[in-house]
Amino acid sequence: MSSQRRKELLLPNGSEQSFEPPPYPHDFMVGDVPPHETSEQVALVAHGDARQLVRLVQCPRCSKPFSTPVTLPCGHTVCRGCLPAPRPRANISYPNTPDRLVGIACPLPLCGAEHAAAECNVDVTLAKLMELIKLEMANHTPALEDTPTFLEEILQWDENVPMDEKEKMRDMAHSRVLHGGRLVSTFIMAQMGELRYRSDLAYMTLSASGDEYQNLDSALLERLREVVHKELDCLVCYNMMLDPTTTSCGHTFCRRCLARVMDHSNICPMCRTGLHIPPSLQNKGSNILLNSLLHGLCPDLVAARRMAVETEELPGDDALNTPLFVCTLSLPTMPTFLHVFEPRYRLMMRRCAEGNRQFGMVMYNRSSASQGDLGPTQFLEYGTLLEIVNLELLRDGRSFVETRGIGRFRIRAHGMLDGYHVARVERVEDVSLADEGALEQSETVAAQEMVNQFRRENPHQSLPGPLALNLYSTQQLLESCMAFVREMRHQSAPWLSARIVQVYGEPPDDPALFPYWFASVLPIAEEEKYVLLRTTRVRERLKVVYSWIARIRGQRWPSGSACCIL
Repeated sequence: MSSQRRKELLLPNGSEQSFEPPPYPHDFMVGDVPPHETSEQVALVAHGDARQLVRLVQCPRCSKPFSTPVTLPCGHTVCRGCLPAPRPRANISYPNTPDRLVGIACPLPLCGAEHAAAECNVDVTLAKLMELIKLEMANHTPALEDTPTFLEEILQWDENVPMDEKEKMRDMAHSRVLHGGRLVSTFIMAQMGELRYRSDLAYMTLSASGDEYQNLDSALLERLREVVHKELDCLVCYNMMLDPTTTSCGHTFCRRCLARVMDHSNICPMCRTGLHIPPSLQNKGSNILLNSLLHGLCPDLVAARRMAVETEELPGDDALNTPLFVCTLSLPTMPTFLHVFEPRYRLMMRRCAEGNRQFGMVMYNRSSASQGDLGPTQFLEYGTLLEIVNLELLRDGRSFVETRGIGRFRIRAHGMLDGYHVARVERVEDVSLADEGALEQSETVAAQEMVNQFRRENPHQSLPGPLALNLYSTQQLLESCMAFVREMRHQSAPWLSARIVQVYGEPPDDPALFPYWFASVLPIAEEEKYVLLRTTRVRERLKVVYSWIARIRGQRWPSGSACCIL
């Protein structure tokens, strides 16, 4: 069929009838983002939007209804069998686990994002939903054998396709006589593999009475709405999902609910799998397909749910809701021990203990340096959120408090409450693992090119320290730092005594956490350690630690060839 709008449709008996062809989706041609991936959806109706409705559950790669669907971290969904084969990820060493050292590229043309194989698992919610949709379609079919509709595929192509190619494609279009109304017959045609994802359809009823079976379409769509509404309830808030977001283990929750869970835990609330995503879900794509299904089938319920959440989250008078203890440097995951004796902090501790047991620790601004938008405040703008682990209250009102760092923050506004500081803070988080891997990859590749050029131009000189350092993978940086710790322990360095290790634990083998441990035990100025609170890349934190080690060794930078490891 040509790209021009046809006015006559050739029926199976050889006759022609006039028909009104459906509007072409001009905003979607080959290579474009699939139509179910738009941010907003208008309400779809059973009869007039049958093709659009079925397209929502078609795999954009194989064009069949989803089978064992996988939702990738970029938010796109394809059948598991449509994923390309995993391939090694070059110049990426963090996290250093086998399933993260191989990657899978998103097969959609305009995406192509590469994801660790560990993050490409079956979408549990969508897989169950597809089973129920297929069951509804099957239950709807047997009793509807005398409801014939003629369907003819309308192929879509880019305007730049040559005319001879278009002529060939016309012969590739499928046509069928199917039963049950437009919605179920469109689904069956897709299930048979005769309806390409990007194709449209022309419909013609073959009923002697001219009945187009709109009542059948409406009844089926109502059943599908009930199924979708029931299955897309969030198992954290038990309401309909708002902006569904799928974890790497395949479970889906409201984006807001998942962010709240990640605030205090890094495991999936369903299966307890560890999740390597920041609490703000920065750069974490939403589940585009489930979002489109909700907007397409029940936009009124989505709008009502969104309004309820926005009302609930309206800012109140307590925007300055984080109490601040201005004292010393604390670091994430590390313990901090406090002796609280000032009346204002005694009051603050009592309130924290009775509340969420959390408060912020910030350092004194000894130099009175300006702190960004805050100006020259009494304290530095970056701090660590602490959680009270144990509080021992003494008879005279003093207390000994054991805390542990649970995250970093930046102060955005501050004030006073009963003598102590309170603030509105924003979380400071590491970039996503995808961005971290891309940084390591680009930095090491660029460093190798610069090394090659430097050696051509300066064959007898040693590499500059910073250039040699950029050649190291993230894992090599960690291993060299760990080797230094083992060396210092062998030499009985006092800052690695048994008592200190008992307090702070053994050095963690996680590159993201090792710098915090090392800074906690290393006897250097807190102002130098403070820089760790501002870094958002694991690799950069390890470089900071590496520079401390180089200084301890009495070197400004490691000298020698690029393969030199401390």
